[in-house]
Amino acid sequence: MRNYETFDVEKVTLQSGITLSNARLAYQVHGKLNADKSNAIVYPTRFYGTHEDNQFLIGTDMALNPDRYFIVVPNLTGNGLSSSPSNTSPPHDRSGFPGVTILDNVRLQRRLLRERYGIDRVALVVGWSMAAQQAYHWAALFPDEVERIAPIAGSARTSPHNHVFLEGMKAALTADSAWKGGNYVDPPKTGLRAMGRGWAGWALSQAFYRQHLYRRMGSATVEEFLVEFWEELFLKRDANNMLAQIWTWQHSNISDNDTYMGNYEHALRSISAKAIVMPSETDLYFPPDDSAYEVKHMANAELRIIPSIWGHYAGGAANPDDVAFVNRALRELLAS
Repeated sequence: MRNYETFDVEKVTLQSGITLSNARLAYQVHGKLNADKSNAIVYPTRFYGTHEDNQFLIGTDMALNPDRYFIVVPNLTGNGLSSSPSNTSPPHDRSGFPGVTILDNVRLQRRLLRERYGIDRVALVVGWSMAAQQAYHWAALFPDEVERIAPIAGSARTSPHNHVFLEGMKAALTADSAWKGGNYVDPPKTGLRAMGRGWAGWALSQAFYRQHLYRRMGSATVEEFLVEFWEELFLKRDANNMLAQIWTWQHSNISDNDTYMGNYEHALRSISAKAIVMPSETDLYFPPDDSAYEVKHMANAELRIIPSIWGHYAGGAANPDDVAFVNRALRELLAS
């Protein structure tokens, strides 16, 4: 049974000027909206994650308590549930899917909250990785509507180094002869396996491998980890969907819009929401130095580095100690 709802819009004009017909935003809700609609939390999804992957931070014993808050979990476009290359009609299906920015996603999420629930102010926007990018965009684009943000292992704009990493992942996938310019008949499995192996070296830190922590994830050896976890994970994914989300990731920048006209520092200074910014100490995508620069230019932000050797995965569900660190920070932020 489907455990999510959809917000369907006949036509959406994207930041690029392209019109996307029959746009769909898939989302899941937890809890009940209170009478004055002041308990709404927006908790978007990460790269190729779905609302199911966000469950680990939601619970009656967690800061994101559905007995207290109305938690909306919108699925990022390109993940196969919201509008994606795999579920969109021609001419925007497959490799014809247009570039959808984080700004486009956040605007659609805002429409969902306003038009379906009458919510015009949110208590918190929280998220890991690409969801952290969405949290930053919410706060920069709608500063009067966002009380708090908690970006976890993410950034307000994609760095050149991060962009280069993603170029490598794209190249690994599209080098497969089965790729056929995105119009493949059968999935490009060689490219998907290569992409998974490449991702494995970036998502987790050098210390993670040195201390053999892959054993805690059920793999006896590095090779077993690469095959049974990473290759299998990527073989389950749609290639065009991943490329659509990589495009979104690469073009993430809170100042790349008509409001801030490329002035990144001005966009950061315009964020009035109380923020706890949580990079992972060993993240190879979003290093703490980038987060420190962001916090330096934000009016009401604190840098709180996750002391972890789990790399980028410190922001996810993999390590209980990291989950507890994030949960404590969220509890404190919501109590403020």
